[in-house]
Amino acid sequence: MTNPPPFYDDHARLLAYKDAEGREHPVRSPADWAKRREHILLNMQLVMGPLPDASRRVPLDRRTIEEDRLPGCRRLKITFAVERDDYVPAYLLLPEQLKGQAPAMLCPHPSGPRGKDSPADPSYDSPNVHFAIELAQRGYVTLAPDYPGYGEYPCDPYARGYVSATMKGIWNHMRAVDLLESLPEVDAARIGTIGISLGGHNSLFVAVFDSRIRAIVSCCGFNAFPKYYGGNLTGWSHKGYMPRIAEVYGKDPRKMPFDFPEIVAALAPRAFFTCSTVDDPNFEVSGVRDCIAAARPVYELLGAADKLVAEYPAGGHDFPPQTRQMAYAWLDEQLGPLRNPRAARNTASPPPGRK
Repeated sequence: MTNPPPFYDDHARLLAYKDAEGREHPVRSPADWAKRREHILLNMQLVMGPLPDASRRVPLDRRTIEEDRLPGCRRLKITFAVERDDYVPAYLLLPEQLKGQAPAMLCPHPSGPRGKDSPADPSYDSPNVHFAIELAQRGYVTLAPDYPGYGEYPCDPYARGYVSATMKGIWNHMRAVDLLESLPEVDAARIGTIGISLGGHNSLFVAVFDSRIRAIVSCCGFNAFPKYYGGNLTGWSHKGYMPRIAEVYGKDPRKMPFDFPEIVAALAPRAFFTCSTVDDPNFEVSGVRDCIAAARPVYELLGAADKLVAEYPAGGHDFPPQTRQMAYAWLDEQLGPLRNPRAARNTASPPPGRK
């Protein structure tokens, strides 16, 4: 980035952009919005570090370590190359009796020492986070990779030249989409991502930078920075995320170049579903509502008002069963038709209402 992008004092006021001289203009068209969206991505990279270019891309060199069967699907433990001398461990789940090409879901895991086991191991963690299994049983190809420092992936992003683990995660997840695209079982035009907590915001981060992701589900994964623990951004600033939040921006939301209202809006016009529980202690729900309210005019401008869906169920930091089933039915709408309709009927529920 040769010239820094303009700074926006109000990250929730999205229908405006600044020109090279800092003059503000209204966003009245998709072309106007593209200018503001470009500034959002550039400002994210001020904090996360630059998105790697194609020089880091290497052949995927997928290797299968072991294979087993779960009800309704095959599970392969694999590794794949994301850059030179860097292999990410992951679970790849394939529906049984798959006919033709299926939609696919990237399934970033929540926090927890065993990483990818949370969404892909039925014996570990809460059943409410076993979405990689449940979606594979429903007819989706699913991929659950380890995030740096979790599970079987003791990667140091900083030793590899990254300035945040967040950007390393974005790059790895983009390579995971490369892997899904390469599979003969996958329809490359029907790829989505789903996650809770750490996986909830990592789903947002990768989708902002990777337009191949057509549908995004984030549960308990974000809110506006001023309402994250009263504006104390310490939790976002350690080495597992973005140290520049502390080192450069003093953990102060007012100094931050980006915020989550902009990230949600930058997904438009693609489909976005959030499950944000009303008693989540990590991401206070009114801060989620602020993000959705700010992003909605952008979705409307782009003719995609029905693609932005928010559900606010009772509960804490969790993905409740009823809302999870609503998210799955919504994914069927966005990425269907499924080739395994029997599995879909086993877990289907009515599509969610628009909020």
